[in-house]
Amino acid sequence: MNGNKIIVFNGLVDLASEKFGGKAVEASDDFFAPKENLLKAELPVFIPDKYTDNGKWMDGSESKRKRISGHDWCIIRLGLRGIIKGLDIDTSYFLGNHPPYASAEACYSDPDSSAEKEWKYILNKSPLSPGSQNIFSVNDENIYNTVRLNIYPDGGVARFRVYGNVKPDSTELKKGELTDLAALINGGKVLVCNDMFFGSMDNLIAPGKSKVMGDGWETRRKRIPGYDWIIVKLNGPGKVKKIIVDTNLFKGNYPDKCSIEGCYNPDIPDDEITSPEVKWNEILSKASLKGDTENIFESELSDTGSVTHIRLNIFPDGGVSRLRIFGTPDITSK
Repeated sequence: MNGNKIIVFNGLVDLASEKFGGKAVEASDDFFAPKENLLKAELPVFIPDKYTDNGKWMDGSESKRKRISGHDWCIIRLGLRGIIKGLDIDTSYFLGNHPPYASAEACYSDPDSSAEKEWKYILNKSPLSPGSQNIFSVNDENIYNTVRLNIYPDGGVARFRVYGNVKPDSTELKKGELTDLAALINGGKVLVCNDMFFGSMDNLIAPGKSKVMGDGWETRRKRIPGYDWIIVKLNGPGKVKKIIVDTNLFKGNYPDKCSIEGCYNPDIPDDEITSPEVKWNEILSKASLKGDTENIFESELSDTGSVTHIRLNIFPDGGVSRLRIFGTPDITSK
């Protein structure tokens, strides 16, 4: 594999990623390469002449050659609980040392409980190819927070991605309390944008501050009339009270201005949100932005009532690291 990533689960989130708090908590064996590498957000790399005291350095998790019966495994606590829709068992650069087969189990467990986990197979034992992203769909509607990757009988895996839809604990989102309705960790979802040449649209509602400029949403320089836009589905209906358009690390390439619109369409399919029949109401009129700044809007906001979707328009182009939509949810569960 040459390092180019195949994206096959558009619109889904890697629930296991370390950047969302995912953690490899236990492994049967990671003698050659540590289990923590499995959940790295960045693509795996290969350094030909790099070695450790145990052998060749590999950017993944690798067990010893098994001389007894059985198989190796790793238990992963997901950073975000949710419904799992797909798996990517990436064996990049593991060529003569990849596992020939793998399976995956999942459960929902209380980390403070000593009760035995009730595992359910979400992927039966399946063949793996060396040096490749091994992509598997999952057909299961249960909510999980823990996954066990099994490899048969041993070997190395570079990355393990667990793609799905975030399903937060709705009891933590209380009616009438101010919360970030757009946040990924609260169940918000970026649906579509017109351009994301330099930075992925999914970064816009990620947790925490961006660490580098590439960890935001950034469009091309616009050479034609018009403006760029992005649409976010909120975690549920709510009234918007405060908005933060964060241009952190965008200094010479932040948008000059922005505006924000909302709509109330709780039942519309995600792929129909750009339909001309959708009625958008202006929440924030076109306002100037500052670079490398949390641009906060509160008193400027219009009361449009409850909304389920937000459209951020930027004029004419540029980068935004994070969008925070603080409001009061209408309901406590979905």
